[in-house]
Amino acid sequence: MSMPIHPADVLYSGEKPFPALAACEHFAGSEKNIRKALQLQTELLANGRPVFDVTADCEDGAPAGGEAAHAEMVADLLLDPANRYGRLGARIHDINHEHWRDDLQIILGRAGEKLAYIVLPKVASADDALTQITAIDEVRANCGIEREIPVHVLIETPGALHEVWRIAALPQVETVDFGLMDFVSAHHGAIPGSAMRSPGQFSHPLVVRAKCEIASAALGNGVIPSHNVTTELNDPDIVRADALRARNEFGYLRMWSIHPRQIQPIVEAMRPDFTEVTEATHILLAAQNAHWGPIAWEGKLHDRASYRYYWELLSRARATGAFLPVEARHRFFSAAMQPAQPVSH
Repeated sequence: MSMPIHPADVLYSGEKPFPALAACEHFAGSEKNIRKALQLQTELLANGRPVFDVTADCEDGAPAGGEAAHAEMVADLLLDPANRYGRLGARIHDINHEHWRDDLQIILGRAGEKLAYIVLPKVASADDALTQITAIDEVRANCGIEREIPVHVLIETPGALHEVWRIAALPQVETVDFGLMDFVSAHHGAIPGSAMRSPGQFSHPLVVRAKCEIASAALGNGVIPSHNVTTELNDPDIVRADALRARNEFGYLRMWSIHPRQIQPIVEAMRPDFTEVTEATHILLAAQNAHWGPIAWEGKLHDRASYRYYWELLSRARATGAFLPVEARHRFFSAAMQPAQPVSH
C-alpha cells in the first residue's frame, strides 16, 4: 500500500512553502545571556522542538572596539553543544558600520553551517538589503556553504518602509521585522514617545500604518511579519496583551523578546486555540484520505485553497507548542512522514 502524500509535498506545486518558524525571537547580547537562552530552549521544548529562536546580537551587544571578539564569541556558541537545536541566529552590524562584512567573514567562516539566520538592521532601502544579501552569498560560497542562509530584515526607517514590498520579495528573506523605537526616533519628534509603548503603539496613525504595511508586504510575499519588542519587563499580562493585539489585529505571526520573562506570554498569545487545531486536523486527515481532492466536511466544501490554510495553521500550532492530536503527530510530523521538501525555506 502506498504511503499517504504529505501536505507539504502536494499543496505548494511550484510555490514557495510558507516558513514554519517559532512564534518568538529572543535577543541576547552577552555570552552569559545567550547561554541562558539556549538552556531555556530545552526547558520550554514542546512537540519535540524549541518554541522560540535565539538571536545573538552583534549590533547592540558588541562593545565599541570589541566587534571582532564578539563575533568570534558568537561563532564559538554556534559550534557549542549548547546550540543543540540549531536555532541560533545572529544580528550583524548595519550596512553603514565598518564591521558588518567582518561579522559575516568571522561568523560564516567559522560556523556558517550552524547559523539559523542572519538579521539585517537599519536597512534604508531594498538596495541596502540586497547589498548585504549578496555579500552573504559571496562569503558562504567562498566558505563552501551550499545551503542558502535565511535573512531577517529589520524595518526601522521611513525609507525602508517605503520599499518594504521590494525588500520582502528579495531572495533568502524569511521574515520582515518592525523596529518600533528606531522608527519613532527617525521621525524627528513628529511621533510622540508614547507611541513606543502601549496603547500608543497600536493607535498612532503613522505607527499603525507602518505595522500594516510591513505585515501586508511580508504576507503578500510569503514571508513572516515579526512584531517589535514590548518594553515592559515585569508584567507578563502586558506582554501577552501586546502579542495578542499584534497577532489578532495586525496579522503578525512572530514577535521579539528582550527578556526571558517575555517569551512564554508571547508564545501563548501567538498559539492557535485547541478548537482550531482540532478542526484543522480533521479536515487535513480527510483530505489526505481523499488524495487531496475536494471534500465535504460538516456541510462545507474544502479544496486545496482551504487545505493550505489549515496546513499552515497546524504547522504554526506545532511551532508554538500547542497540543497536537495524536493522529496529526503521526500522519504529518513523525520522522517517517516528513515531507520530501522542507516546510520552511
